[in-house]
Amino acid sequence: MKTSKTLLAALALSSALFGAAASPAFAVNELNTSSGLTTAGAPLALHGFDPVAYFTEGKPVLGNSKLAAAANGASYYFSSQANLDMFKANPAKYAPQYGGYCAFGVSVAKKFDGDPNQWKIVDGKLYLNLNADIAEKFNADVPGNLKKAEGNWPKIQDKAPAAL
Repeated sequence: MKTSKTLLAALALSSALFGAAASPAFAVNELNTSSGLTTAGAPLALHGFDPVAYFTEGKPVLGNSKLAAAANGASYYFSSQANLDMFKANPAKYAPQYGGYCAFGVSVAKKFDGDPNQWKIVDGKLYLNLNADIAEKFNADVPGNLKKAEGNWPKIQDKAPAAL
């Protein structure tokens, strides 16, 4: 009996410790970022892809850590000084919607990692999705999915993905 209680206590403690270790040391759950700070002083968004390139080149382009800017608690890398300058002039125009989380996921009140290679620009806004299959579901009804996502985002934006 004592062994069972000790085992349960150890499991509960390790679960609490590992759960805490998996979370970042700061509360930025409304943004999909990598852990650790970049040279721009915030965690990396978009897996290091240049947010401006989606608009100017029509494709995902990896950024350079030497060309970095922070906005709204996240760091972004850029492939050129021109893209960095455009972002600095208007970060809201180029930053991914829903903090870079999967747009279809947000439409079902979940937060999943947005894949920078599964993207779509709708009405001048950048949206990411989890993978190709999910992007297909999102694209099947973009207006409907965005309407649901817009309704869900205020309710989930400050919640940790694991809490949803």
